[in-house]
Amino acid sequence: MKDPLAFEAEESGEEAGEDASAAAELRACDVPAELHRWRADRALAHLIPEFSRSYLQQLMADGAVMLQGAPLWKAASRLSAGDRLTVELRPTPQAQAFVAQPMALDVVFEDEHLMVVHKPAGLVVHPAAGHWSGTLLNGLLAHHPGAATLPRAGIVHRLDKDTSGLMLVAKSRLAMDALVRAIAARDVQRDYLALVHGAWKGASVLDIDQPIGRDVHNRLRMAVLRPEATGGKSARTTVTLLDTQAQASLLACKLHTGRTHQIRVHLSWMGHSLVGDAVYGGLVLWGLTRQGLHARRLRLDHPVSGAPLDFVCEPPADFLDALSQSGLHYNPAIPG
Repeated sequence: MKDPLAFEAEESGEEAGEDASAAAELRACDVPAELHRWRADRALAHLIPEFSRSYLQQLMADGAVMLQGAPLWKAASRLSAGDRLTVELRPTPQAQAFVAQPMALDVVFEDEHLMVVHKPAGLVVHPAAGHWSGTLLNGLLAHHPGAATLPRAGIVHRLDKDTSGLMLVAKSRLAMDALVRAIAARDVQRDYLALVHGAWKGASVLDIDQPIGRDVHNRLRMAVLRPEATGGKSARTTVTLLDTQAQASLLACKLHTGRTHQIRVHLSWMGHSLVGDAVYGGLVLWGLTRQGLHARRLRLDHPVSGAPLDFVCEPPADFLDALSQSGLHYNPAIPG
């Protein structure tokens, strides 16, 4: 089964030189019985959780992973219990990105298993090409020592760089596994506010159920695809109209699935691009220089105790200022 937490591999465009190679760490491990017949990349990500799966895949492609003394080239190779793996952990730019960097995190809730943080617009969640430091992951590694033992420091879902709002972060492996299951089962409710261009053309409550995949004309974008097209994944967003006028509308959006750029793509497909979202046709208006999207509410059962949790984070000043200038009205008492 595909790892629901797998991040797409990013190309750094850089290679480790001789000095970096000399400083590489050699890590040896045996495949335990519970990982028998697992894919090599998935097993390595489980055995060496402080590094991303895409980084470990790149090490295999570079010949830096040995299986029983022979190079292991294919990430999809199946391992057997008792297999001996030797990994040369090279300090590439991506590997060096997984270091602790203290930063001021806006923590909404925290206990021994779970954190809820308010991510500001502009903060990248996970290191990738062009953003190897200063990410939320770097901050989490500095926030608590257990983050280093978890895949992606406990990050179980992402927000785009220019989306503000609430994010769940696991602090224990027990909580992480439970959160992944809950998100996959759609037991975590995620509600957003969206500021879009134009008078709303749809019903006051509209269910958008359209598959999303990579845009064949622009690989940096996603797009709504025809049902018969290859590469499309089911995507469903429920949109509720909160206020509208000639230039703009304010919408509440509930995610039922979590596809890349889902709300941005669905609303653009409807002819209502997010204000400030240049990638999908939005324009900068009312001083909002980033996409008008805010993750306002999270509702879930605690991943360990089962207690019901409900978190609300009102939009930041730039979003509220744009609403005020647009003439739209926002009532924090949104039913849901």
